[in-house]
Amino acid sequence: MSIHNARIWEFVKDFLTINLGMAIYALGWAAFLLPYHITTGGMVGMFAILYYVTGFPISMAVLLANVLLLAVAYKPLGWQFVLKSAYAVLALSTFLSLGQQMMTGDDGQLIQLMGEGQDSMACVLGAILNGVGVGTVLLSGGSTGGWDIVATLVNKYRNISLGRVMLYLDLLVIASCLPIFHDWRMVVFGYVTLAIYTYVVDLLINSTRQDTQFIIFTHRYKEISERIIHETSHSVTCLNGEGYYSHQDIKVLITIVHKREQVKILRMIHETDPTAFVSQSRVEGVYGNGFNAIKA
Repeated sequence: MSIHNARIWEFVKDFLTINLGMAIYALGWAAFLLPYHITTGGMVGMFAILYYVTGFPISMAVLLANVLLLAVAYKPLGWQFVLKSAYAVLALSTFLSLGQQMMTGDDGQLIQLMGEGQDSMACVLGAILNGVGVGTVLLSGGSTGGWDIVATLVNKYRNISLGRVMLYLDLLVIASCLPIFHDWRMVVFGYVTLAIYTYVVDLLINSTRQDTQFIIFTHRYKEISERIIHETSHSVTCLNGEGYYSHQDIKVLITIVHKREQVKILRMIHETDPTAFVSQSRVEGVYGNGFNAIKA
């Protein structure tokens, strides 16, 4: 496959992944959070509050607000960010609208799938689906719009981290439920949903980027290197070392493998050189041949 075709395929794959992520995210809202009047942080959470008060469709509010934000963000953030974000927003608005239509009963009310009084379970399931959906979009290099755009703009012109900006906005949105609804339940469920959602996003993103680095001190470096190269298809870097106390020469091997291969590597080292000294550590964000592709 040529570089040009590979880039086209990556582009198409990213947009398909964004569709999947937005569908899962919208399902969390339509099937679990909205029917039980649960909100959380983010721009969708803010528009959920608007929906509970006025009945104004969330999908339309999300679309209108993000169109304005993306118009402002186009010049400072570039067309690639804006294009992927615009597509994610359009997909989210569409899936939210479809989801609400599917979950609306004959009486015009949203169906509570878990039954009455199952707010806690709905909160957990909705938060998990939201986290999986957003994490899937982020892994494709996309953005879900909303606070992502606001935080990125603030970060570009002020020395404030993206996470801090989004956290402040999320806390403010959830806290606004109290003066509007005078209901501590919504505030508590909002923060619980936010905590679960954030944990799931972090777990999903970090678990896909975790690999293992081995530093191996051994005299049988040739055998171990050959086995790693031929049995795992990963490369090995060989350095010259010297024991400071013993002043003996020794070879130091460095290799990075996928997390699922770490037990295989340890067995391989033990079988080849039981006296080898090994350091194993977790690494995140490994890019290059055999690992993740660097995305601009």
